[in-house]
Amino acid sequence: MHIKNYKCDGQKVLFNLEQGKLCIEIKREDIVRCMYTTGESFKDTSLIIEKKAPLEVHYTVDETDETICIETQRLCLSICKENGRFTWKKQGSGEVYLEEGGKSLVPTDIIRYTTGGEAPVIERVKTVDGERNFIRNLKEVIDRQAYRGKLFFNWQDDEGIYGLGQGEEGIYNYRGYNQYLYQHNMRIPIPFFVSSYCYGILFNCSSLMTFNDDPNGSYIFMDAIEEMDYYFMGGEKLDEVIEAYRYLTGRASLLPKWAFGYIQSKEAYKTGDELVDVVKRYRKRGIPLDCIVQDWNTWKPGYWGEKKVDKTRYPNLKETMNKIHDYHVHTMVSVWPNMNAGGDNHSEFLQAGYLLNDYSTYDAFNEKARQMYWKQANEELFSSGFDAWWCDSTEPFSGPDWGGPVKREPWERYSLVGGEHKHYLDATQANAFALMHAKGIYENQRATTEEKRVVNLTRSGYASSQQYGTILWSGDICATWETLKKQIREGLNFALSGMPYWTLDIGAFFTVGSAWQNRGCGCNNNPNPLWFWQGEYNEGVKDAGYRELYVRWLQYGTFLPMFRSHGTDTPREIWNFGEKGDVFYDTIEKFIKLRYQLMPYIYSLAGKVYLEHSTLLRSLLFDFLEDETARQIEDEFMFGPSLLVCPVTEPMYYESDNKAIIKEKTRGCYLPQGTIWYDYWTGEVFEGGNWYDIEAPLEKMPLFVKGGAIIPTIEGLQYASQKVAVPMTLNVYSGQDGEFTLYEDEGDNYNFEQGSYTLIPIKWSEENKCLIIGDRQGEYEGMEKVRQFKIKLKEQEKLVIYEGKRIIISWD
Repeated sequence: MHIKNYKCDGQKVLFNLEQGKLCIEIKREDIVRCMYTTGESFKDTSLIIEKKAPLEVHYTVDETDETICIETQRLCLSICKENGRFTWKKQGSGEVYLEEGGKSLVPTDIIRYTTGGEAPVIERVKTVDGERNFIRNLKEVIDRQAYRGKLFFNWQDDEGIYGLGQGEEGIYNYRGYNQYLYQHNMRIPIPFFVSSYCYGILFNCSSLMTFNDDPNGSYIFMDAIEEMDYYFMGGEKLDEVIEAYRYLTGRASLLPKWAFGYIQSKEAYKTGDELVDVVKRYRKRGIPLDCIVQDWNTWKPGYWGEKKVDKTRYPNLKETMNKIHDYHVHTMVSVWPNMNAGGDNHSEFLQAGYLLNDYSTYDAFNEKARQMYWKQANEELFSSGFDAWWCDSTEPFSGPDWGGPVKREPWERYSLVGGEHKHYLDATQANAFALMHAKGIYENQRATTEEKRVVNLTRSGYASSQQYGTILWSGDICATWETLKKQIREGLNFALSGMPYWTLDIGAFFTVGSAWQNRGCGCNNNPNPLWFWQGEYNEGVKDAGYRELYVRWLQYGTFLPMFRSHGTDTPREIWNFGEKGDVFYDTIEKFIKLRYQLMPYIYSLAGKVYLEHSTLLRSLLFDFLEDETARQIEDEFMFGPSLLVCPVTEPMYYESDNKAIIKEKTRGCYLPQGTIWYDYWTGEVFEGGNWYDIEAPLEKMPLFVKGGAIIPTIEGLQYASQKVAVPMTLNVYSGQDGEFTLYEDEGDNYNFEQGSYTLIPIKWSEENKCLIIGDRQGEYEGMEKVRQFKIKLKEQEKLVIYEGKRIIISWD
């Protein structure tokens, strides 16, 4: 990669190499794009980078005998003229971010699969993950040439690498590991990683990828690319790197307020009356609820994926929706990208030529096909009143991997499942189906109405999915304590991938492990074991061991961006875990109500995600990067800037089969240095930088508040947008200066994009012992112009009237 010469062209520095071309494009003072090809020109295409007017950024280019150095006010890129290797440094200090180890491009054929004019030989298979088509007479045709690419790295000895989406292995720091990046149930690849040295790299690549860090080398491998194209972004803290990622890939959308409430789901409610009955029972018990979810099989038997309901079970869908809405509860419905032949939806796609070559899945890369998909979804489901989408199986090709008693080797699964994607998708876009599917749902719903924000709970996604109202979930996990531990790590890595909204099936999807259960898809109790259906609780909610695991899972889920219970094998509604007075029931109720008490805090954080590119689910790397111990912590996290969450991940009362155990009811918690910490439950104060054994009986998960925090709470909510005749409490945790901005808007439309929202800045001065509620900024329809705040500081309370103007509340 010897450099022959170069020239500057606006924001680009163009290099001629002995073989190929290199382009360095200055996108921002902290973002630099690198493109490399051995072809004649750059193709410069992307599915994930948001198009925007280029910025004029001042930069300099200096040349020595050995190097060419490109500098902005934030970054310095030094390029070796002999071999083209990059060294990235901080401007000013000269501190090294990263030394790259070189680049390679190897030509490869892009294969297109076709039946060659023959009638497709279709094998329709009923799998545990839905009905699938397998085409048995596909033939390979060379479509064009592209590249297989590698970017090598020379990591620093103590460097940690994070992000890359969400897998299933529970890896937190990828150093010393290999990771396969392909779409699959329980796998959401994101082509972006961050470093503990406060930089990130985003790959403009939608193909299969692998991360490799072993004796064979440290590199990212890209399976099929038109050219090597990536973005380096450097910062002083990880929030800056995440902001840069979203600057490139798009601002995260703001979900409606109700989406942050409690969501009840299971596999599966079977009638409209059942949905209404569950909602009634929650309201009668006074348990808050914001959404009820209708899982799959709403269609007539045999019409898989049809976006029309079975009228024998849902005779008047609009009336059912109205009854649920009368209780101030929202609804979500499962839709699939693949359809059975013979149904109206499938026939319409087939006649238009909008199906992929499995003759079942619609072509989400075709804008007109996306419009047709929305038309079908709108005709009955959305127009009847469903509020949100559960876009299931959006990978959408799993091949034969999702079956069998033995889990295949990682490389074999990557090849098998990735290969199945490449049978039906262009190899350069093999990871992007879910992204385009979400894009279609979002753009077409918004074209239909601006009064209802898009909510799309989807099993797969990709870089830039955050623009489209998506919440990603971790797929069909199984009920074990080890799975719970892994999920904590996976959630943190997903948030470190720049993606703000992630959740899981509270209690896990698969509860039992002894047999293939009848899920209504025709599987009918196959006695053969399945490698993924390995829950440890064959009696479900009848097993006290499962009830304990479920409660601990729900405690953790209380502090995820979406709070949702779901699963198969055993029911999930609160009354299945006992009655009032039972510790399991009471603890579930306690934490659901805690979620609603924290609603002003949570929704303000959601506003900050939209306005400031913030992150709710925060690895300790975000806020305590200088704390060596905190950098290693994998099972604690910050929920927003103020709450330190320490989930319990070991049984303390029961093992499976109702076997009682005797164990200390404590959890070791590390409280990061640089601040004091308050026990949320008792108010006890702890010094940071130390480990503590904290009491953790079933009804209490260790939870701490950072000194200086201001946390707004509200009492009495039964649903997120409810107006209650009680003042909002501003809970002040003194010990150091602190601040919080209260965000409010109309809750479920897009008027906020035109500025219809309010911000109320709130600050605590430790020196002056006073709370300052600043001038309210902005307005929106229905806002409370005059309101009461209850200020709570330790045992003291004060009630104040706030009219939108600055007030100061002092303490002696």
